[in-house]
Amino acid sequence: MKKFIESISNVWKIEELKNRILITLGLLLVYRFGAHVTLPGIDATQLTGLAGQTKQGLGSILDMFTGGAFSKASVFALGIMPYISASIVVQLMGIAIPYLQKLQNDGESGRKKINQITRWLTIAITLVQGPTYIYNLYRTLPGSAFLLGFNSPEFLFSSVIILVTGTIFAMWLGEKITDKGIGNGISLLIMVGILARLPQAFIQEFTTRVTNNNGGPMLLVIEIIVWLLVIISCVLLTMAVRRIPVQYARRTTSGDYEQDLAGGNRQWIPLKLNASGVMPIIFAQAIMFIPAAVAGLSKSDTSQSIVGAFSNMFGFWYNFVFATLIIVFTFFYTAITVPTNKMADDLKRSGGFIPGVRPGAETSEFLDKVMSLITFPGSLFLALIAVFPAIVVSIMDVQQSWAMFFGGTSLIIMVGVAIDTIQQINSYLLNKHYDGLMKTGKNRKAVA
Repeated sequence: MKKFIESISNVWKIEELKNRILITLGLLLVYRFGAHVTLPGIDATQLTGLAGQTKQGLGSILDMFTGGAFSKASVFALGIMPYISASIVVQLMGIAIPYLQKLQNDGESGRKKINQITRWLTIAITLVQGPTYIYNLYRTLPGSAFLLGFNSPEFLFSSVIILVTGTIFAMWLGEKITDKGIGNGISLLIMVGILARLPQAFIQEFTTRVTNNNGGPMLLVIEIIVWLLVIISCVLLTMAVRRIPVQYARRTTSGDYEQDLAGGNRQWIPLKLNASGVMPIIFAQAIMFIPAAVAGLSKSDTSQSIVGAFSNMFGFWYNFVFATLIIVFTFFYTAITVPTNKMADDLKRSGGFIPGVRPGAETSEFLDKVMSLITFPGSLFLALIAVFPAIVVSIMDVQQSWAMFFGGTSLIIMVGVAIDTIQQINSYLLNKHYDGLMKTGKNRKAVA
């Protein structure tokens, strides 16, 4: 504990790191403030119907990712999700469109062009989602909630412009956090939105267990222990890697090849157990809303039973299909994002090889085989974490709002972003500590 406190105090001793953290906190505060600013022309006291709509289904997920802005009819109601959708589309299009493939291989200049394409696509997606959101407000809220009049063209036009501007501003905040702050800005905005609902969810669960005497404090303590164990499991899933040993030949003046191999430098290729991250869950979540939407077009008993099954996020059939899709998408996304052929070619060009495996095609096949073997248990574990909220609701009768933090997209995002941010802070601390060990005792600022 003493070492941890010393590490925290050392953070504030590094001027650059302190400034980056303060900038990050300031921009996150601006984002959270905007989430509570209601769209002009809406009576904020009459949003009860919209809040009720976001207690389950797709609305609850959107409200969680926007930090409650969706249910508040905020200027940030669409949040950063249009940008995430645009990024996914551009990434998938990069598989089939040669121009995007060329940009991906052009280094920094190509990355800037891809970012610009993503921004324009974000605006296009927001222009579609904005009117849809306003139409949902018309269906959900009473006519008296619209101060400019129900179905007012002025309200529709101004609200869509504000929603588009809000998403662009949120995107700008995320990019500024990445450039001037600490951590990945877009991911931090999502994580802060998710964490914003954590206190309220815990208070509701505490009230149910303790105040209403539904299980008592002991069951609440058990829930917290289970929650911490799930978080530890997510950390292990995120950090787990399979290290493939690599040998690099070192040339000597004698030209003895055996001596070259014996004196070569040994390194590792880290293959992640969960190389696809949270993307399979996002893809599967999007697919899960299609059956209910299609079946809802029909009024037959079979269609209505399908709607009921796929509308209950904590039901058996919903989670069974959900888990199956996650396993399938994990293999799919890993296959398109882990270029084993390119890894083998780069290894061959740099003079490296995997002991016992020939360079070239055999190395590519070996890496692909290992990747498939480790992806299978990784996909099963990812699917288990994704459906774990339904398990705790069924077994422990946990409140649904609190159960959402026991797994799924929200928990994996929080763990992944927290690990990435801590690693960046730790790198600053390690660099400073290394400078402090130098005999000169001067820090970087003094040397500069």
